[in-house]
Amino acid sequence: MNRLKTLIITFGLTASIASLASEMKYVGGDISMFPTYQEAGSAYKDQDGNKIDLLPYLHEIGMNAMRVRLFVDPEEYTIENGVKHEDTNVCQDLPYITPLCQQIIENGMDLMLDFHYSDTWADPAKQFIPEAWKNLSQEELIEMIYNYTKESLETLKAEGIVPKFIQPGNEISYGMLWASNSDKAYSNNNSSAAWKRFGDLLTSAINACREVCPEAQIVIHTERVAQVGVLTNFYSQMESLNIDYDIIGLSYYPYFHGNMEVLNKALTEVETQFPDKPIMIVETGFPYAWEVPGSTITPEYSYTLEGQNEYAQALVETLLEHPNVNGLFWWWLEYNAKGTELDGWYNAPLFDSRTGKATPALKTIASFATEAGIEGVASDLQTEKDIWHNLQGLRINSPSRPGIYIHNGQKILVK
Repeated sequence: MNRLKTLIITFGLTASIASLASEMKYVGGDISMFPTYQEAGSAYKDQDGNKIDLLPYLHEIGMNAMRVRLFVDPEEYTIENGVKHEDTNVCQDLPYITPLCQQIIENGMDLMLDFHYSDTWADPAKQFIPEAWKNLSQEELIEMIYNYTKESLETLKAEGIVPKFIQPGNEISYGMLWASNSDKAYSNNNSSAAWKRFGDLLTSAINACREVCPEAQIVIHTERVAQVGVLTNFYSQMESLNIDYDIIGLSYYPYFHGNMEVLNKALTEVETQFPDKPIMIVETGFPYAWEVPGSTITPEYSYTLEGQNEYAQALVETLLEHPNVNGLFWWWLEYNAKGTELDGWYNAPLFDSRTGKATPALKTIASFATEAGIEGVASDLQTEKDIWHNLQGLRINSPSRPGIYIHNGQKILVK
């Protein structure tokens, strides 16, 4: 047990299993633009056309967690020639997200906070240093990311907002806060200097998370599902760098990554190589109409309401075949801007902007949590002894850090 002390909590097998069942699966979506749509007067309706109050309705149908992104200073978002780039979707600073996060928690759902560590979109091709941080040295950046993360979480906590999950970085497959091309921790060349730089920044951010929100679970988010070797190399690097995190977070879009077998293969490999880590799909989506601009793959499902629902059904079925997967989040779930000044191009939310109605896929995605079970835990207990599970229901060899675990049907506090 590596000097960890255990304390048995009086908690029978039945109660332990009931607790696990309630905590095992999380389902929801990224709803970072919802305040803007509210202000614009977007009308949300259920599938039958009845007007709904969005967050209570999502909770009612079984969704239990929502994701919100946070930019450093979206007012500083610029393009390369210094001309200000207007993007109404890049607006999520602390004052913007605070009331939204409060609404999520007040409606009985958990919060996933997604730090972008940029003034604009952060993804595998773009991890731009915030304007105010550009002239900092590496040592100063390490200090800055710690201070910014800590202060952001303290500000939210003062308002009664404590995230259940925290993403320190968004789609950080190749690192973050790039000052130059040499800072990109490309998994195919494994630059030790780039990985160390990245690891130091990530560790500093996570240290702040652990200090302010010690109960929050840390999600490390990547998107190389279609390149399994690159994907698993990334999380092997996380082990080598001693990164302290809890959950593997993945993006999966069939029109970028490939069919469901691509996802299935990636999940199987990640489960095999990192069996102690829960996995979440923290971003996914599929259109109910025309293809998403920039799509590189033609999916097997049609761009219709029916096709979107077929994708959702196949996705839920696939994820439920993987015991380590405990989370599913649909990206831009709440987009609903038809008829407002925000009317735009996006066509893959779970509300049909042409009518304001929930698409059939909404309840299908919500079913991921209601389909959850802990049959694997019960089966293990029937056939083996001296076994451990974490609170996500995943079988582990033994606890490696303090926390609450299930040992032979009893809750154990490991100190």
